Amino acid sequence: MPGFTQDDREQALMRLMLTHGDGVKRLCCMYLRDLPSAEDAAQETFIKAFSHIEALLCGEIQNEKAWLMRIAVNTCKDMLRSSWFRHIDRARVIEDMPLAAPPSHEDDLALVQAVQALPTKLREIVLLHYYQDLNLRTCAQILGISPPTATRRLQQAIKRLQNELERS
Repeated sequence: MPGFTQDDREQALMRLMLTHGDGVKRLCCMYLRDLPSAEDAAQETFIKAFSHIEALLCGEIQNEKAWLMRIAVNTCKDMLRSSWFRHIDRARVIEDMPLAAPPSHEDDLALVQAVQALPTKLREIVLLHYYQDLNLRTCAQILGISPPTATRRLQQAIKRLQNELERS
């Protein structure tokens, strides 16, 4: 592995943060449903990425967005499993979450709330596929599942969302 200077590593990290920082933070916010925790998770994501930045600089990582999103999802999962996170009041109104796009009408708000209410496995696939605009194969890689499982989860999520939105 060629040697990279600290400046090379820091420049690569800065580029990643500028290019993908908002997307990582949005994903973490939707995943954790808590802005301060999402900011911590996003920061932790980039700290973890920095510790493996040489792999990116060497070209070992083919899709940097997928790589970062996988780190972010795993970081969020770790935070959800931690004992201190269970004590956070996450009962927030979706309109109060600053990273949520302002709804253009009630249907948009209902959709965001329906996505938030999905079980974690279904919410993950929706967030990665629709909010991060990743194809299902990449979503499957990020989540460590097979492409058919990713497809099935997305279909289940869509069906649940449709049922929920029809009821409202």
